[in-house]
Amino acid sequence: MLSKTSSHSLASLKAIALNVLALLFVLSAFSVSAVEDKFSFDTPAQRESFLKLTAELRCPMCQNQNIADSDAMIAHDMRRKVYALLKQGKTEQEVIDFMKSRYGDFVHYQPPVTAATLWLWAAPVLFIFIALIVVVRRKSVTPPEDMAAKLAKADEMLEREKE
Repeated sequence: MLSKTSSHSLASLKAIALNVLALLFVLSAFSVSAVEDKFSFDTPAQRESFLKLTAELRCPMCQNQNIADSDAMIAHDMRRKVYALLKQGKTEQEVIDFMKSRYGDFVHYQPPVTAATLWLWAAPVLFIFIALIVVVRRKSVTPPEDMAAKLAKADEMLEREKE
Protein backbone atom coordinates (compact mmCIF):
# COMPACT_ATOMS: atom_id res chain seq x y z
CA MET A 1 0.00 0.00 0.00
CA LEU A 2 1.04 3.51 -0.64
CA SER A 3 1.64 5.81 2.21
CA LYS A 4 -0.43 8.92 2.57
CA THR A 5 2.50 11.15 1.58
CA SER A 6 3.31 9.24 -1.63
CA SER A 7 -0.34 9.09 -2.73
CA HIS A 8 -0.64 12.83 -2.07
CA SER A 9 2.48 13.56 -4.20
CA LEU A 10 1.18 11.29 -6.97
CA ALA A 11 -2.13 13.17 -7.00
CA SER A 12 -0.34 16.52 -7.11
CA LEU A 13 1.83 15.31 -10.02
CA LYS A 14 -1.29 14.29 -11.92
CA ALA A 15 -2.86 17.69 -11.22
CA ILE A 16 0.27 19.48 -12.44
CA ALA A 17 0.38 17.36 -15.59
CA LEU A 18 -3.28 18.11 -16.34
CA ASN A 19 -2.73 21.83 -15.77
CA VAL A 20 0.28 21.83 -18.12
CA LEU A 21 -1.73 20.00 -20.80
CA ALA A 22 -4.62 22.44 -20.42
CA LEU A 23 -2.20 25.38 -20.71
CA LEU A 24 -0.64 23.93 -23.87
CA PHE A 25 -4.09 23.39 -25.36
CA VAL A 26 -5.12 26.99 -24.66
CA LEU A 27 -1.84 28.36 -26.06
CA SER A 28 -2.14 26.29 -29.24
CA ALA A 29 -5.68 27.55 -29.78
CA PHE A 30 -4.45 31.15 -29.55
CA SER A 31 -1.55 30.52 -31.92
CA VAL A 32 -3.88 29.02 -34.55
CA SER A 33 -6.22 31.97 -34.40
CA ALA A 34 -3.27 34.37 -34.62
CA VAL A 35 -2.11 32.74 -37.86
CA GLU A 36 -5.49 33.08 -39.60
CA ASP A 37 -5.93 36.12 -41.81
CA LYS A 38 -8.74 38.41 -40.75
CA PHE A 39 -10.37 40.28 -43.59
CA SER A 40 -13.42 42.51 -43.44
CA PHE A 41 -15.39 43.26 -46.57
CA ASP A 42 -17.72 46.10 -47.47
CA THR A 43 -20.20 43.85 -49.28
CA PRO A 44 -21.00 40.14 -49.41
CA ALA A 45 -20.12 40.24 -53.13
CA GLN A 46 -16.57 41.31 -52.26
CA ARG A 47 -16.30 38.41 -49.84
CA GLU A 48 -17.55 35.97 -52.49
CA SER A 49 -15.06 37.35 -55.01
CA PHE A 50 -12.25 36.98 -52.48
CA LEU A 51 -13.19 33.38 -51.70
CA LYS A 52 -13.52 32.54 -55.39
CA LEU A 53 -10.18 34.13 -56.31
CA THR A 54 -8.24 32.52 -53.46
CA ALA A 55 -9.62 29.15 -54.56
CA GLU A 56 -8.66 29.78 -58.22
CA LEU A 57 -5.13 31.04 -57.65
CA ARG A 58 -2.35 28.50 -57.14
CA CYS A 59 0.39 28.90 -54.54
CA PRO A 60 3.71 29.25 -56.39
CA MET A 61 5.53 27.52 -53.55
CA CYS A 62 3.16 24.60 -52.86
CA GLN A 63 2.05 24.15 -56.50
CA ASN A 64 -0.71 21.67 -55.63
CA GLN A 65 -2.64 23.97 -53.30
CA ASN A 66 -4.59 27.10 -53.87
CA ILE A 67 -3.69 30.18 -51.87
CA ALA A 68 -6.76 29.77 -49.66
CA ASP A 69 -5.49 26.43 -48.31
CA SER A 70 -1.75 27.10 -48.28
CA ASP A 71 0.16 28.18 -45.18
CA ALA A 72 3.21 29.34 -47.14
CA MET A 73 4.25 32.94 -46.56
CA ILE A 74 3.83 33.76 -50.25
CA ALA A 75 0.23 32.51 -50.08
CA HIS A 76 -0.41 34.85 -47.14
CA ASP A 77 1.08 37.72 -49.15
CA MET A 78 -1.02 36.80 -52.19
CA ARG A 79 -4.22 36.68 -50.10
CA ARG A 80 -3.43 40.12 -48.70
CA LYS A 81 -2.79 41.44 -52.22
CA VAL A 82 -6.08 39.96 -53.50
CA TYR A 83 -7.85 41.60 -50.56
CA ALA A 84 -6.16 44.96 -51.23
CA LEU A 85 -6.98 44.86 -54.94
CA LEU A 86 -10.63 44.01 -54.25
CA LYS A 87 -10.83 46.84 -51.72
CA GLN A 88 -9.49 49.19 -54.44
CA GLY A 89 -12.47 48.19 -56.58
CA LYS A 90 -10.66 45.90 -59.02
CA THR A 91 -12.70 43.22 -60.79
CA GLU A 92 -11.96 39.51 -60.51
CA GLN A 93 -10.39 39.49 -63.99
CA GLU A 94 -8.18 42.46 -63.13
CA VAL A 95 -6.95 40.65 -60.00
CA ILE A 96 -6.25 37.50 -62.02
CA ASP A 97 -4.42 39.54 -64.68
CA PHE A 98 -2.32 41.22 -61.98
CA MET A 99 -1.37 37.87 -60.44
CA LYS A 100 -0.55 36.40 -63.87
CA SER A 101 1.66 39.36 -64.72
CA ARG A 102 3.48 38.96 -61.42
CA TYR A 103 3.72 35.15 -61.13
CA GLY A 104 3.03 33.89 -64.66
CA ASP A 105 0.18 31.85 -66.16
CA PHE A 106 0.99 28.98 -63.80
CA VAL A 107 -0.59 30.84 -60.88
CA HIS A 108 -4.09 30.46 -62.34
CA TYR A 109 -5.68 27.00 -62.34
CA GLN A 110 -7.26 27.76 -65.74
CA PRO A 111 -4.30 28.63 -67.98
CA PRO A 112 -5.02 30.14 -71.40
CA VAL A 113 -4.87 28.01 -74.54
CA THR A 114 -1.81 29.12 -76.49
CA ALA A 115 0.42 27.54 -79.12
CA ALA A 116 2.77 26.49 -76.32
CA THR A 117 0.05 24.75 -74.30
CA LEU A 118 -1.89 23.38 -77.26
CA TRP A 119 0.68 20.65 -77.92
CA LEU A 120 0.11 19.34 -74.37
CA TRP A 121 -3.44 18.46 -75.42
CA ALA A 122 -2.66 17.43 -78.99
CA ALA A 123 0.38 15.22 -78.34
CA PRO A 124 -1.45 12.37 -76.51
CA VAL A 125 -4.24 12.30 -79.10
CA LEU A 126 -1.69 12.30 -81.92
CA PHE A 127 0.28 9.51 -80.23
CA ILE A 128 -2.83 7.32 -79.85
CA PHE A 129 -3.78 7.94 -83.49
CA ILE A 130 -0.31 6.97 -84.76
CA ALA A 131 -0.21 3.88 -82.52
CA LEU A 132 -3.61 2.79 -83.81
CA ILE A 133 -2.44 3.15 -87.43
CA VAL A 134 0.69 1.08 -86.69
CA VAL A 135 -1.33 -1.69 -85.02
CA VAL A 136 -3.88 -1.84 -87.85
CA ARG A 137 -1.17 -1.96 -90.53
CA ARG A 138 0.70 -4.76 -88.77
CA LYS A 139 -2.44 -6.87 -88.54
CA SER A 140 -3.45 -6.30 -92.16
CA VAL A 141 -0.13 -7.46 -93.64
CA THR A 142 -0.87 -10.20 -96.16
CA PRO A 143 1.06 -13.41 -95.72
CA PRO A 144 3.64 -14.22 -98.37
CA GLU A 145 2.52 -16.30 -101.34
CA ASP A 146 4.62 -19.30 -100.44
CA MET A 147 2.58 -19.50 -97.21
CA ALA A 148 -0.14 -21.27 -99.20
CA ALA A 149 2.45 -23.80 -100.35
CA LYS A 150 3.60 -24.33 -96.78
CA LEU A 151 0.02 -24.89 -95.63
CA ALA A 152 -0.59 -27.41 -98.40
CA LYS A 153 2.58 -29.26 -97.41
CA ALA A 154 1.50 -29.29 -93.75
CA ASP A 155 -1.94 -30.67 -94.73
CA GLU A 156 -0.22 -33.36 -96.78
CA MET A 157 1.93 -34.37 -93.79
CA LEU A 158 -1.15 -34.60 -91.57
CA GLU A 159 -2.87 -36.84 -94.09
CA ARG A 160 0.13 -39.20 -94.14
CA GLU A 161 0.20 -39.44 -90.36
CA LYS A 162 -3.50 -40.37 -90.28
CA GLU A 163 -2.85 -43.42 -92.48
